[in-house]
Amino acid sequence: MRYEIKGETLPAVLCYLDNGERMITERGSMSWMSPNMKMETTSNGGIGKALGRMFAGEALFQNVYTAMGGSGMIAFASSFPGKIVAYDIAPGKELVVQKSGFLASEAGVDLSVFFQKKFGAGLFGGEGFIMQRLSGQGTVFLEFDGHIVEYDLEPGQQIVVDTGYLAAMEPTCSIDVQSVPGVKNMVFGGEGIFNTVISGPGHIWLQTMPISNVAGEIARFIPSK
Repeated sequence: MRYEIKGETLPAVLCYLDNGERMITERGSMSWMSPNMKMETTSNGGIGKALGRMFAGEALFQNVYTAMGGSGMIAFASSFPGKIVAYDIAPGKELVVQKSGFLASEAGVDLSVFFQKKFGAGLFGGEGFIMQRLSGQGTVFLEFDGHIVEYDLEPGQQIVVDTGYLAAMEPTCSIDVQSVPGVKNMVFGGEGIFNTVISGPGHIWLQTMPISNVAGEIARFIPSK
């Protein structure tokens, strides 16, 4: 499989497949394709994996596209202003991503549920108890909001992140929460009560425009009556 990512603010990834090669995507993610791409809707691993994907924020079923009778092309476009990131999944190179971060992948990539180990991190950290875990073998395309800033955290090194800005991390990283110091800061600071603390070692991806923040800003201008 070859691919190219086109566009800046609203990108799309174009995937060029040899005969018999397959791509997996969530419902409604395909944008355009060549006529010889065959679509099949499947639970992709049985009801257990399908339920796990549902808890991770994805649909019960996935669409599998196969190039039939020769090479084919299929494109997947971003659904929100941001960036499409390609990452090669392999044994020892797994990835944990935010809900709805998965756009498409080669057929060898497995999407499953990732539970936060610490109760407080899941309840107050803003990233939720459940994220997506990507494992297996193949290239995955991730959809992030806004621009992406990446950091390599050393063992024990930490970074404090506001709610919604964590896009993805290597599973060697850990997540915890800390309260904003001072009652006045909590009440009048506008940053909420808790922040997410990410600890290394591992690589992390931070996004600059979480869709939840954009929705909150738009909601302020919608008349209540």
